[in-house]
Amino acid sequence: MMEDWERRLDRIWQNFDSYESNDFLNKMQMLTAELSGEDPIALFELASANDSTGREEDAVLLYRRSLSSGLQGVRRRRATIQLASTLRNLGQAAESVRLLETELNEDCSELNDELHAFLALCLIAVGREKEAAARALAVLAPHLKRYNRSLAGYADTLLKHV
Repeated sequence: MMEDWERRLDRIWQNFDSYESNDFLNKMQMLTAELSGEDPIALFELASANDSTGREEDAVLLYRRSLSSGLQGVRRRRATIQLASTLRNLGQAAESVRLLETELNEDCSELNDELHAFLALCLIAVGREKEAAARALAVLAPHLKRYNRSLAGYADTLLKHV
């Protein structure tokens, strides 16, 4: 059953751009209603749908509920990143930084680069631009064809002087 639900969820997200905001949100509400009211996955997907359709305040509440309901794995990481990004957009960047820094200590190997990228954005928003640049460079360094060791060293030096 869950496999079919995930397929239908993927289909809705794949067609996001073809829906009007309210239609998309209605489809997501109908799909998530198939799971229990406090199912952390349903809450997360509904939060994401609200966030994607400009309903940030509703999204924040739903992200928080999904996380407090025990959301796990990569979805937990996605929820934390998305919640932090939305909070930053709502002028709550300090909380975003705290959320993302806490998430760095979680045992999840997925979306690490994405986590650091959003942390860099949030650090800029709280006036910690040098640290943001260092973190962004540190994440970028392993992906470069050349100069990756040098760039990683520069990033490390910057972080030591923050």
